[in-house]
Amino acid sequence: MTAQPELREVAPGVHAWIQPDGTWWINNAGAVHADGEVVVIDTCATARRTRLFLDALAEATGDAPIRLAVNTHLHGDHVYGNALLPDETVIVAHELTRQGILQDFILANTPPAWSPTPDWGVEAVRPPTVSFRDEITLHAGRTPVEVRHPGHSAHTVGDAVAWLPEQRVLFTGDLIFHQVTPMIAMGSLDGALRSLDWLAGFDADTVVPGHGPLVTRAAFADVLAAHRRYYEFVRDTAVVGREKGWTPLQAAQETGLGEFADLPDAERLVLNLHRAYADADGTDINITVALAEAIAFNGGPLHCAV
Repeated sequence: MTAQPELREVAPGVHAWIQPDGTWWINNAGAVHADGEVVVIDTCATARRTRLFLDALAEATGDAPIRLAVNTHLHGDHVYGNALLPDETVIVAHELTRQGILQDFILANTPPAWSPTPDWGVEAVRPPTVSFRDEITLHAGRTPVEVRHPGHSAHTVGDAVAWLPEQRVLFTGDLIFHQVTPMIAMGSLDGALRSLDWLAGFDADTVVPGHGPLVTRAAFADVLAAHRRYYEFVRDTAVVGREKGWTPLQAAQETGLGEFADLPDAERLVLNLHRAYADADGTDINITVALAEAIAFNGGPLHCAV
């Protein structure tokens, strides 16, 4: 049993929904409340978790209407709860995120990769109806919310951050996994590395990661440095594995986890190595094979506490 989620006001009118412990399918979300209007930033994986978020938000905002919602990327832990947003809420995402949500296969046909299998409580995906290519500015009343794409693949092909320049709060989506193993299987290893300097350029006072605890200004440089070391570890492991003719699973088993051994969801190393191999070969990842090898590395289905 994980700790209870919490809605925290990290700046006036800016709320972060923090869900411990940030492992598989347990994400963070948030909202901006100003002038009687709300902009939501991501939803949650299941109906139960999304209802908890929306109920807490309604209490904190006096049930202010949710005019707009942003999806930071296509993964179900951040978007399946779209189905519970009010019908009148306009959902916004990068154009490739919209495409990815429309092509989602996990909700309807969840593979036996996680234990227990998530109880989604959602019948169908609800895709964004507004998309953008580079950036778009939304408003909660008079408060701007700048939604920006890094310009390349990283965690996924359509990542976006939500930046509040007045409050200096940055919602990173899954470009940041704080105290949790990062995942780039559906993105790019090189792009994930490039995204770190881009994120540093926002000069944020508070960072809301896609998974894990909040990050302060004082800690953000260290968090970015840890991500860089992890991605370089993946890159170096892939180089050795390819030279020796190992599969990504064999490379992970032969190399070990080093300083990252204590991070949750360690089996993501296999998924990330599949991405590194695919990038080097100029091919696309076979997510079915990658998941199967991650399960083998883990010694069974992946832990899930949604």
